[in-house]
Amino acid sequence: MNGSMAASRDRIMLGPLVAAIDQGTSSTRFLVFNAKTAELLSHHQVEIKQSFPKEGWVEEDPKEILQSVYECMDKTCEKLTQLNIDISNIKAIGVTNQRETTLVWDKETGEPLYNAIVWLDLRTQSTVERLISKTPGRNKNHLKHKTGLPISTYFSAVKLRWLMDNVDEVSEAIHSHKAMFGTVDSWLIWCLTGGKNGGVHCTDVTNASRTMLFNIHTLDWDPELCTYFGIPMEILPKVRSSSEIYGLMKSGCLTGIPISGCLGDQSAALVGQMCFQDGQAKNTYGTGCFLLRNTGLKPVMSDHGLLTTIAYKLGRDKPACYALEGSVAIGGAVVRWLKDNLGIIQTSTELEKLAAAVGTSYGCYFVPAFSGLYAPYWEPSARGIICGLTQFTNRSHIAFAALEAVCFQTRELMDAMNQDSGIPLTQLQVDGGMTSNRLLMQLQADILCIPVVKPSMPETTALGAAMAAGSAEGVSVWSLNLEDLTEVTSEKFEPQINPEESEFRYARWKKAVQKCMNWETTEPVGNGNEEPNIFSSIPLGFYILGSMFMLIGAKYIAGHK
Repeated sequence: MNGSMAASRDRIMLGPLVAAIDQGTSSTRFLVFNAKTAELLSHHQVEIKQSFPKEGWVEEDPKEILQSVYECMDKTCEKLTQLNIDISNIKAIGVTNQRETTLVWDKETGEPLYNAIVWLDLRTQSTVERLISKTPGRNKNHLKHKTGLPISTYFSAVKLRWLMDNVDEVSEAIHSHKAMFGTVDSWLIWCLTGGKNGGVHCTDVTNASRTMLFNIHTLDWDPELCTYFGIPMEILPKVRSSSEIYGLMKSGCLTGIPISGCLGDQSAALVGQMCFQDGQAKNTYGTGCFLLRNTGLKPVMSDHGLLTTIAYKLGRDKPACYALEGSVAIGGAVVRWLKDNLGIIQTSTELEKLAAAVGTSYGCYFVPAFSGLYAPYWEPSARGIICGLTQFTNRSHIAFAALEAVCFQTRELMDAMNQDSGIPLTQLQVDGGMTSNRLLMQLQADILCIPVVKPSMPETTALGAAMAAGSAEGVSVWSLNLEDLTEVTSEKFEPQINPEESEFRYARWKKAVQKCMNWETTEPVGNGNEEPNIFSSIPLGFYILGSMFMLIGAKYIAGHK
């Protein structure tokens, strides 16, 4: 009896809890935090399968994504119960998600009409090239004044356009007014709040700002942009703030709990890192790498290949804050590629040991442009390259070069951001799965020539979603006042090499980047049946013809002697 009373007292002392769904590119997680201390109490993670139907195509199953959320919720609730923590103390749920990934589903059946097309997918490259060729001066920044984005395969509008043009079920559903479009947040919130039985079809400003259909100044869908891409506005979700009650959970172990926070994953990490002041920045090492710098209430347009995006809008009546963003497609994904495609490592943790065994790439440079190059180049024709190989190069050197590639790409983002802002960063706040790799963190400090600061609790993306949910009007269990925010403990990595060596290695990296450009093209290269023709090269043709005439002339002269 005394034991149960003590347990009851413990539960009461714990106070309100807030949960977060963190649906990423490679996995789904459900995490529960103490709203007063920001302490992570329990979590569960499930990997998500990616499929690659054709070269450059990346898809995921929307039903698997949804099922993984329910599984993570159930398992986390079981763990909390085992810890004697009462799940009825969970007062709100936040959602954070992989951005740009595009889904269309039938609102009457609730069924997805195609797989989710993942943000990394390149199938729209020819569409993008065609759109750019029609702009004045072939300008990829033609829509940037409204969207903050270049025309690129990265964003949702061109993926949605592809679905409308190539999937009969999608075009038929649009014609019969049964189609709903959304990014992953919209799909999850719609399903969790009832789906075909009254589910809420919404998104937040941060996810909407990654579609190329959203005006970042008016904070709403833009009719001209929708007309430009030929997309009917009726299929779009309602745009809401990042912190308000969207609806209630309609099934599962947390039925009745409000979903009251929604942020794209990189915005959530910015909030979780407490980057609320103009000039504060963070870099997240996930599937890709994403450096965001808070620019306050004004959108700052980049002159150096960065994106202008919505950082957050923490309440219906609160102003939107903006950010400059540098996006790199392949960060942690290079580890998965070394493991699954090359078999160089068996587990992700093995990479650090392998690279540390040599402590150098021995002149080997790896540019993992598997999906082209994102910021600051925006070059979809680039492809991956490993160069500087010698007979001495082994798998350890390639492992080290892969880690360096992540750091060099971040350096490129930081250089662009420093040029745009005019105020250089003096240290870099970091988060994401790869930050557990201590060698990577030290390499990053060495290559940036500034300290790298890693929080002791790395789940800042989920924390940001929980903060947005817990602070929402009608929930109000989490204070975002600066004086109430919990001080985060962190570890600092100081640069350990001299700047000259860092600059030399960086210059070699830039040389490797130039080698990977303009590799892939959608221009026709013939049907493959023509015989090679030496005269297709004019200089070579002249050379061969001249040689033939000289040979004939020599024989003629010899014959008359």
